[in-house]
Amino acid sequence: MTESPKAVFFDMDGTILDWQTGMEETWRMSIERHNDGSYEAVEMLALVQTRRDWFWSDPERALTGRLDLNEASRVIVRAAFEDAGLTEPQVADQIADWYRAERTSALAPYPGAIETLEAFRSRDVRLALLTNGGAESQRASVTRNKLETYFDCIVIEGEFGVGKPDERVFRHALEATGSPPEATWMVGDNLHADIAPAVALGMHAVWVDEAGNGVPDDAPAAPHRTVRAIAELVDHS
Repeated sequence: MTESPKAVFFDMDGTILDWQTGMEETWRMSIERHNDGSYEAVEMLALVQTRRDWFWSDPERALTGRLDLNEASRVIVRAAFEDAGLTEPQVADQIADWYRAERTSALAPYPGAIETLEAFRSRDVRLALLTNGGAESQRASVTRNKLETYFDCIVIEGEFGVGKPDERVFRHALEATGSPPEATWMVGDNLHADIAPAVALGMHAVWVDEAGNGVPDDAPAAPHRTVRAIAELVDHS
């Protein structure tokens, strides 16, 4: 490691677990699989993508949506059907439900992610997992991927009552790990939810820029370090 933190806090989705790979293909498969002949699959996929962007662009919708991803997917596909002039909510829900079930089962750690957690643990670094989302779905992801093995503190928005970027999430984890901000890293892929509050609290902020696009000009805060994957944080040799 480039330095020796006392504690490292990790975001989960997009940081430890790969939630993006296969997303578009799964939407395409579900739309084709449940096509009752009332729409063109390619056109419906474009409508779903547009409505997906619309849904998640609004902070209030995003807050309620991440707490219930199943319902969020249904809202997105139903809206796409309305855009196409279709009134078959049952088919829309079938598309949404199959998509969400497939994405849930496919969610898995990035290459080297678990080894990174193990490396920090072997060096007696305290670890915390800070994740937004619903209590049931996020706890299921933690359990399915056996992440509770590695963390001294797990804060799930739906269980804790508030989510990132609320500073109470970070302060709780700092207290639970007994680590001062200046000796703590926050590692996440969201500049608003992960990086900005960490910087404000005096933590060492590590941004996961999987796409490699660089920090945008309108970023709410500048990370202290940028990586493409968390495996870059430790030397596995």
